[in-house]
Amino acid sequence: MSQEVTLLAAFVAGILSFVSPCVLPLIPGYISFISGLTLEEMQGEASASASRRHVLIASLAFVFGFTVVFVAAGASATAIGRFLSQSTIVQKIAGVILVVLGLHMMGVFRIRFLENEKRIHTQRKPAGPLGAFLVGIAFAFGWTPCIGPILGGILTIAASRDSVGEGMQLLAVYSLGLGVPFLLTSVAINQFFAATRRIRKYYHAIEVVSGALLIAVGLLIFFDQFTLIVRYLEPYLPTL
Repeated sequence: MSQEVTLLAAFVAGILSFVSPCVLPLIPGYISFISGLTLEEMQGEASASASRRHVLIASLAFVFGFTVVFVAAGASATAIGRFLSQSTIVQKIAGVILVVLGLHMMGVFRIRFLENEKRIHTQRKPAGPLGAFLVGIAFAFGWTPCIGPILGGILTIAASRDSVGEGMQLLAVYSLGLGVPFLLTSVAINQFFAATRRIRKYYHAIEVVSGALLIAVGLLIFFDQFTLIVRYLEPYLPTL
């Protein structure tokens, strides 16, 4: 399985996680919480330079927090996959898991534990970058059920990688796909609200497309035909 293709898939998966219906609407609240600024303060022009710098630093720490958790999960998934890789049954299981997660996302059926987010609430705002980092860790654990189908798909692919380093790299790129839009939002909150109003009506379509992609990748992995995507995309990808 081409590493370039899987990294591209991981980055797209991160973006899809960001725009998912259970994450996107709450992004401003997270930014407000980790920065200690109200939405009105972030949207105001008076303290634009100072506040944007403060919000960006807090957001970077937040993104680093959930990246640490996801990368560790990628390393664990790859290690477990290598331990069990004595037969092709692991590949078959991975394909089935992806198809099941895809059907869940499309709404064909619902997996109950993936419907419940475990959000961590606190009455105190985090103290500086360290606090934002800890909230990022909490975000990774608390929102895993919400973004579970997409994240689970990436972890399943990580389990099929040849080395722990490749699995970690895959989840780092997934975190990049989730983190870059978050950072852009932190310094352009007004544009975020405008874009969200347009995206909201496409929530269901986003879920259906995400589910269909998971199913397609799952079937290709199950039948050991993932190289079809590799052969199609590799001419357009830079050599890493």
